[in-house]
Amino acid sequence: MRASLLLIDRLGIRRFLIRDMPALASPVTDERSALREYLAFHQSAFFAVAYGLTDEQARSTPTVSALSIGGLVKHATGVQRTWMARVAAAPQAPPRDTRPFEEIAKEFADQHVMRPDETLAGLLSALETQNAESLHLVDTADLAAAVPVPTDIPWFPKGLDAWSVRWVILHVINELARHSGHADIIRESIDGATMYELIAAREGWAIDGWVQPWTRHADP
Repeated sequence: MRASLLLIDRLGIRRFLIRDMPALASPVTDERSALREYLAFHQSAFFAVAYGLTDEQARSTPTVSALSIGGLVKHATGVQRTWMARVAAAPQAPPRDTRPFEEIAKEFADQHVMRPDETLAGLLSALETQNAESLHLVDTADLAAAVPVPTDIPWFPKGLDAWSVRWVILHVINELARHSGHADIIRESIDGATMYELIAAREGWAIDGWVQPWTRHADP
C-alpha cells in the first residue's frame, strides 16, 4: 500500500491528495510525526461523528448519560485549550486563573453542555480553530520541556513537580480518543450511524462489500 500523499498548509491542517488508508492515521516517520498524526486523527473523529446532525440532534442526550454530541465537541475544544496552553507556556506555568474555584467549576461543567443558544456549526468551527493551534504546538514545542503540575487543582498529583510536553500531548490524545468513543455510542443511539460509514461519507470514499458512506434516511 503506497503512503498517502499529504499537503500541509501554513495552519498545519492536512489536505489529502491521495487517500490509500481510509479511516486510519497517516503513516509516521518519527516521534513528532507520530504525535501529530495521531492527534490529528482523533481530532477528526469529532467532525465525523457530528456529520449530518441537526442542532437538535447534536443537543440531544439519547442514552442514560447526560452527554451529547455537541457537548463532547465543546469539551474536545476546551480540554485541548487548557492543556495546550500549558504546552505553550512551558517550562513556565500559564497565567493563573484568579477567579473563584466555584466560577471555574461552573465554566467546566458548561463545557460539557450544548446550550440552546449554541449551534453545531459554531461549535465545530471553534474546534477546528483549536485543532490547528494544537497541531502547531506539536510541530514546534520542545517535547522534553517541563510542564509544571498545578498545585491548586485537587485531582492533580501532589508529589510530582512537572510533566513533560511529550506527556501532555499524549494525555490530550488519550482524552480525545476516550471522548470520541463516548460520541460513537451517542451517535449510534441517535440514528444508528456508525463511525466508519460516517468517516466514509465525510471524506468521500467507499470499500465495496465492507463500508458504504452514511446517508440520511427519510423519516418513516
